[in-house]
Amino acid sequence: MLVSLLKKTGLKLSLNDPRWGNRKDDGKKAQEGKKPGEGPPDLDQLWRDFNQRLNAFFGQKNRPDNGGNNNGGGSGPRPDMKGAGITAGVVGVIAVFIWLASGAFIVQEGQSGVVLTFGQYTRTAPAGLNWRWPYPFQTDETVNVSQVRTVEVGYRQSLRNKQASESLMLTDDENIIDIQFAVQYTLKDPVEWLFSLRDQEDTLRQVAETAIREVVGRSKMDFVLYEGREKVAFDTQKLMQQILEGYKAGVLINNVTMQAVQPPEQVQAAFDDAVKAGQDRERQKNEGQAYANDVIPKARGAAFRLVQEAEAYRAMVTENSEGNASRFKQVLVEYQKAPAVTRDRMYLETMQQVFSSASKVMVDAKTGSNLLYLPLDKLIAQTAATDAAAAAARAAATPAANTVLPQEAMPTVEVNQRRDSRSSRERESR
Repeated sequence: MLVSLLKKTGLKLSLNDPRWGNRKDDGKKAQEGKKPGEGPPDLDQLWRDFNQRLNAFFGQKNRPDNGGNNNGGGSGPRPDMKGAGITAGVVGVIAVFIWLASGAFIVQEGQSGVVLTFGQYTRTAPAGLNWRWPYPFQTDETVNVSQVRTVEVGYRQSLRNKQASESLMLTDDENIIDIQFAVQYTLKDPVEWLFSLRDQEDTLRQVAETAIREVVGRSKMDFVLYEGREKVAFDTQKLMQQILEGYKAGVLINNVTMQAVQPPEQVQAAFDDAVKAGQDRERQKNEGQAYANDVIPKARGAAFRLVQEAEAYRAMVTENSEGNASRFKQVLVEYQKAPAVTRDRMYLETMQQVFSSASKVMVDAKTGSNLLYLPLDKLIAQTAATDAAAAAARAAATPAANTVLPQEAMPTVEVNQRRDSRSSRERESR
């Protein structure tokens, strides 16, 4: 404000001039033939000019001294003390206003303002325009509570930039494992975040390292490498939150992300061979199990089928035996009633069974020594052929003709009749 008043009054002050206010140089310059105005200005004269112009700016009239010369030295007009006091009061009021205005501060949405009085927490300012007592009485700290922050453990910026002192840890089965992971968190209490921790990010990194070392130390190596990654991350997040709650850090752990979980680089090749061997073992076990699942049900089905067939054969034999025994008992009863008739009947039935499977029959005639040969196989074949031809003829004939016996079948019928009569005569002769 003071600079703007000087600009409006037209005064030009050169505070960097080393000869500022030295009146002896003016006298030397005057003796050397130089003009007095070329040297540095007089401080008293500058003060008088400043007061005059300032009074003129605020509507005050100048009060020149009697016969005074503005360009003179000590005999010039004296400054107006009243105007100087008013000027100093105005400047003081402006300075106080500027000092009070410096206590205003703005808190953005998603942030929280913490007001400190002589370095001690006083209150929390919400989002928007806020005011506090200016420095040195009060100060403010703005904390972003909505930002998702990330701390990296075991690496920095890239997985290639490993930090072996953080990533290498020991499992429960005494194997070394290399883990790189990231922790995402937000702030839930800005006051605790500012005053409970000295180096917040480094503390969070140490807490994360401590938590995962404890979780991995209780787990096997294969569990951490394969099926237990999510479980390890969840347990680490839970344990970190418990530790930070004890520290009153004002931090909420949102997620723990496993970036890389692997054995150390020095034993990576040997570990890959062991993993391949394990995979081959599992593959062969699965193939054997699949073969067993295919063969065993078939064998069980075949065994069950054989058992059922044996049971059926036993039932059949048993029933046939029981039926034959019952038939024999019935025949015995009839035989006891009429032995001759029963004997002949049994003989005829037996011969019928024998001749039913024979194709040739030799007949011994009682009247002579010649044997009569009956070509039964040819007769049967001829009968079958004639029957087939008759069936084809009936299928091709009209419905009316189907009721009439074909003439081609007559010889067959006559042959059958003659054969039946001959066989009956032979039985009677016996």
